[in-house]
Amino acid sequence: MKNKYRILKIVVTVIILGLLLSFSLRRFSREQITDNKISVKMSEKTPVYFVDEKDIREIVKKENPSGKVGDLNIPALEKKINSLPAVDSANVYLNLNGKLNLDIKQRVPVFRLNKDGKDFYVDEKGIEFPISRTYSHPCMLVTGNVQPDEYEKLAELVEKIDKDDFSKKYFIGISKSKDSYSLLTSEGNYRVEIGDLDNIDFKVRGFKTFVEKYLVYQDPQKYSMVSVKYQNQIVTTLNPYFKENDSILKAGKMELAKVPSPTAAKKTEATPKIAAVKKSSSVKPKEITKPKGQAKETKKAEKKPPVKAQSKPKAKVKIE
Repeated sequence: MKNKYRILKIVVTVIILGLLLSFSLRRFSREQITDNKISVKMSEKTPVYFVDEKDIREIVKKENPSGKVGDLNIPALEKKINSLPAVDSANVYLNLNGKLNLDIKQRVPVFRLNKDGKDFYVDEKGIEFPISRTYSHPCMLVTGNVQPDEYEKLAELVEKIDKDDFSKKYFIGISKSKDSYSLLTSEGNYRVEIGDLDNIDFKVRGFKTFVEKYLVYQDPQKYSMVSVKYQNQIVTTLNPYFKENDSILKAGKMELAKVPSPTAAKKTEATPKIAAVKKSSSVKPKEITKPKGQAKETKKAEKKPPVKAQSKPKAKVKIE
């Protein structure tokens, strides 16, 4: 019996509410929806201004040209507002006093992506939406061929950077080259290579340790890259345009120059063999066939031709 009374109470309540709603709609159906009867609320936590209140009011007027409450199609109006690229969700409803309420939540950009020469925003859900001509939201700039399935992980990385005071101070942008990500820094010209988007917390902690224990005592212009993508190690690349690195880079080049090339090694091995053959062939005839006197004459004869050869060029030079 108790369940029957409860069901009966619920049915009676629904009927009464329905009668009140129908009565109110009949009462206000002929009334005009004036500006003071339209309430627009933006419910996002972070203030953004992609959609203006004036734009919403204009949409209401276009969807309801007569301006009467009875002619207003609330589902169609709600669908129209939700179709705006910068709108995340919209809730449209009428009060019993005939006031039209529009609760709108806009998309908040997490980062701005420059891809294939085009710029657009990406929110925390990984949804793209175009930039506005009238409003620019301050957020992290990302460049490179970033794929849509990476948007959510990239949004998580940007949110972690924004929440951490150290990271927010150092990192001002993100770039992707091939399959590797790098964080762009505000100090110096170096970039922090992180590789993929996995284990971001561990990689950022490694860079933070490197900065606090070593980089604070160095000139930030000294390096062109600091890589933390490898596990348990940090690899740095010197900046070739930094003057203090000249001696280090030159010393490295000299060490490389000392290493013999394979072609030079082959030549050094070939020349001693040829010299050995010449010596053995020239000694045997002297020992067996020619006597001492003849050897002296041959030596004299051998000395004369080079003297004549030297005098001829001198004469030619004087004539010129």
